[in-house]
Amino acid sequence: MHSPLGNNLSRALLDHYRCPDSCVDIRLLQEPSTDAGFFRFGADAICFGQSSSGYLAASPNGALYDTLRDVRADAEACLLPFNPTSIVDNLRLERYTNDFWTKTRTGNLKRLAWDAYYLFRPALPVGVRKFLQRAWLRGWDRIAFPEWPVDRTVERILRRVLGLCMKARGLDRLPFIWFWPEDYSSCVVMTHDVETESGLNFCPTLMDINDSFGIKASFHVIPEQRYRVSEGFLACIRDRGYEANVQDLNHDGQLYRDRDEFLRRAEKINRYAAKYGALGFRSGALYRRLDWYDALNFSYDMSVPNVAHLDPQRGGCCTVMPYFVLGILELPLTTTQDYTLFHLLGDYSTALWKRQIDLIREEHGLITFIIHPDYIRRQQPLRVYMALMEHLSLLRSNDRIWMALPRDVDRWWRDRSRMKLVNRHGEWTIDGAGKERAKVAHAILSGDEIVYDLSPDAHKSGPP
Repeated sequence: MHSPLGNNLSRALLDHYRCPDSCVDIRLLQEPSTDAGFFRFGADAICFGQSSSGYLAASPNGALYDTLRDVRADAEACLLPFNPTSIVDNLRLERYTNDFWTKTRTGNLKRLAWDAYYLFRPALPVGVRKFLQRAWLRGWDRIAFPEWPVDRTVERILRRVLGLCMKARGLDRLPFIWFWPEDYSSCVVMTHDVETESGLNFCPTLMDINDSFGIKASFHVIPEQRYRVSEGFLACIRDRGYEANVQDLNHDGQLYRDRDEFLRRAEKINRYAAKYGALGFRSGALYRRLDWYDALNFSYDMSVPNVAHLDPQRGGCCTVMPYFVLGILELPLTTTQDYTLFHLLGDYSTALWKRQIDLIREEHGLITFIIHPDYIRRQQPLRVYMALMEHLSLLRSNDRIWMALPRDVDRWWRDRSRMKLVNRHGEWTIDGAGKERAKVAHAILSGDEIVYDLSPDAHKSGPP
């Protein structure tokens, strides 16, 4: 006997596609298990959470039960053994990981090493830092999940569920609001984290380089201890059409260590945000506790990696699209940082970045970069960065890629989240603020796969 749970079952799907509510009916085959574990939803989608079918594994490694075999259709409804919204939330919020902050013997030892590293970090040469970081990250290339170098599990789950819903209702086409404005195929956001005074001094030159390619960026500054953030520097960023945002408080690795200390720091961070006119935040070294976001007064955050094998706090949100966390829009980091590429992987080429870009574009996703002015001042890394900018410029020209500031993505995604599809006299139109920039697309069921149609006449298809 299936047990519907109301709109919660379809929330993630409807938020992602902004398709008509009436076209999606998801129900449970039966109540899921109380325990959570890993399972599959098709060969290419590892899930974590509760399910009423098969078995749940304690690890994503090895054989996993595929719940796709148990999906059913009944009275135009798609019957699933799990709640897809819950599964998607578990991935986006990294609930599948061993809690980085849990106090265990192993965790405590790691934290002691971590504290010692940050205590001596200011005096450590880059070569020593690289050695210590590689030791900390040993075995990263053997991690099975999330999928390196880009994990698109959330998109695969939602696309698969949409196809099953369409099959249940006998639909071969379904209208939805396209992911990006002006029919852009994907979006690129460039960000620069300023780590030291040397990096701060290089920022005007970096803006000159970016302007030569016509690509604006967001500069993330550390308010305390590292260097002085002057009003003149912030005005220079704003006057040249760039964006200034906050990076941590002092970048000492301690922001999320203790709740009371975090609240004290968050109050100061919020004051700096108001002073700088900053809408966005990023934590130092991408440390994060998403359930503490309610203390931050920002419109968006940029601290969660898509796949975090090479970050101190492992995990990853497994999506290449923005998503909301406690009212804050998360713009995930979907490519490898420049420091990681150059100093940990020893790769002075654009090959990995290009591979990641191609994988993200297949899902029409958000392509985000962290490039540090501190680490590209030398000739070799600067040459790689300029090659990347050249590649992005070609994509903008040839493939309708939106080059946006993070504040523009934040504004668009919030507008899109409130838009509605309305059928008027057999034609689909969009209602809501910002609708003049939005486009109607169609999801087309081709066998068991979903493809997207963004042709100019797609909105004239009539009722689904």
